[in-house]
Amino acid sequence: MALQREIQRAEATPKGNARRQDAHEKIALGGLVVKAGLRQADKALILGILMDGAARLSDGEYRARMVDLGRKGFME
Repeated sequence: MALQREIQRAEATPKGNARRQDAHEKIALGGLVVKAGLRQADKALILGILMDGAARLSDGEYRARMVDLGRKGFME
């Protein structure tokens, strides 16, 4: 009971709200990894793919292709 009150008090503060928002974003990003079919992939591989993609974002054509591919993925 006391622990529950402490959790509620922490969530009521701006810092608690920021932590909750951060956790929500991380969960949503993890869902994208699953949606991409990479649930069982090595974490280093996933990070490498993301880093490589991030480095290529200045190429407008690449970016447009990835956005199109991602939108199609959400429709599946």
